[in-house]
Amino acid sequence: MTGLTDLDEILRTLRPSVRAGAFVYVVTDLPLPSHASVVEREGGSLVVEQAVADEAGLSYEGTFAWITLQVHSSLQAVGLTAAVSSALAQKGVPCNMLAGFYHDHILVPSDRVIDALAVLQNLSQR
Repeated sequence: MTGLTDLDEILRTLRPSVRAGAFVYVVTDLPLPSHASVVEREGGSLVVEQAVADEAGLSYEGTFAWITLQVHSSLQAVGLTAAVSSALAQKGVPCNMLAGFYHDHILVPSDRVIDALAVLQNLSQR
C-alpha cells in the first residue's frame, strides 16, 4: 500500500494518537529494548520507556509523550514534518520527529502532550 503524498490530504487525516507510557532518550551501547534508535558518531541514541532507563541506571533529560500520526504518509511526501513542527513551534511546544514506513511519530515533553494534541487537531481542521 502506497502512502499519501498530497499534503492537504495528509493534514486533514492526521488522526494523532498517544502511545501509552513515558519515553526518554538515552545514549548507550547496552542492548536495551527500544522503541527507536539512531546510530551517531558519539554513541547510540535510543528511545526507551522511562522504567527501562531507570532500571539500567541511565540518565536522561526529561520525559516525553509519544504521538503517532495514524495517517499513512509516503516517505516521498513533502512538507509534513515542516507543517507539524512549525505549528507546534508557534505554540512553543518542542518536538522530535521520527519517521517510520507507515507513520510519522512525534515526541513532545510529557507535560505538553495536551497542547500538542490541540495543535494537531487544529492543523487537521484547516
